[in-house]
Parts: sequence; C-alpha cells; structure tokens
Amino acid sequence: MSFKITSAVIDPAARKRELERSTAGACVTFEGWVRDHNDGEAVQALEYEAHQPIAEKEGARIVAEALEKFAVTSVHCEHRVGKLAIGDCAVWVGVSADHRGAAFDACRYVIDETKARVPIWKKEHYASGATGWVNCATRAAG
Repeated sequence: MSFKITSAVIDPAARKRELERSTAGACVTFEGWVRDHNDGEAVQALEYEAHQPIAEKEGARIVAEALEKFAVTSVHCEHRVGKLAIGDCAVWVGVSADHRGAAFDACRYVIDETKARVPIWKKEHYASGATGWVNCATRAAG
C-alpha cells in the first residue's frame, strides 16, 4: 500500500507485480498518459511539479481511505513529476481485490481523489510556444 511521487519513468508491469496476492481474484489498473491536445490546443509536452512530502502525505491518506472503504487487498499509486513527453505515463493506479467490483470502485476512487486533492501542478507546453498551468488540486479531504 503506497503513494509515491517520482521523477523516474513509471514501469506499469513492475508496479502491477507489486499487487499480486494469492487471495486476489481481480486486478484493476489505470494509466494516465500525456496526450497531444487539451481544450482545443495542441500540446507538445507536460511538466508536473509537487511538494513531495505534502503530496505523498495526502496521497497516502487517499490510499488508506480506499483500503477502508472498499474490500481490497492492495492499493498503489505513483505520479510523475518533471517534464514528460507525449505518450509518457504520468500517473499509475493499481488495485487488487478478491472481486472485480471492489477493485474497479477503489481504482476510480484513488485516481479521482488524487486529481482532486493532491497538490500537483501541471504546466502544458503548447505547439504555439505558449505555456499554461492547469489542473492543480482544489479540494481538501472531506
């Protein structure tokens, strides 16, 4: 069970192996990739920033909540910081559980709460040469 901010490339296959449990009958993962557009603008790259101790503390709280709310056996989330290229994996969430329903629900909960609560700043680099900061967490735990 973990939440990690990293500047390293996320390896989804390695992360998935961390979820393996003999009791688990389901594994659900989510990969958030850098895409080449947003709101009608051509995007060339993204840059993420976070205050790691604060972001990891809030992320760990979300992971703990998922473990409490859903019948799951393992929950992991990893989010990259730094400059990312189109196609790079920016965020990875993985959940294992006895049954698929709980795994799907917990996985969605973790990514949705991470996007809403973890203070991670995203700067888009547009094809026009302009840049813009978007999607910083805006909601506290409630």
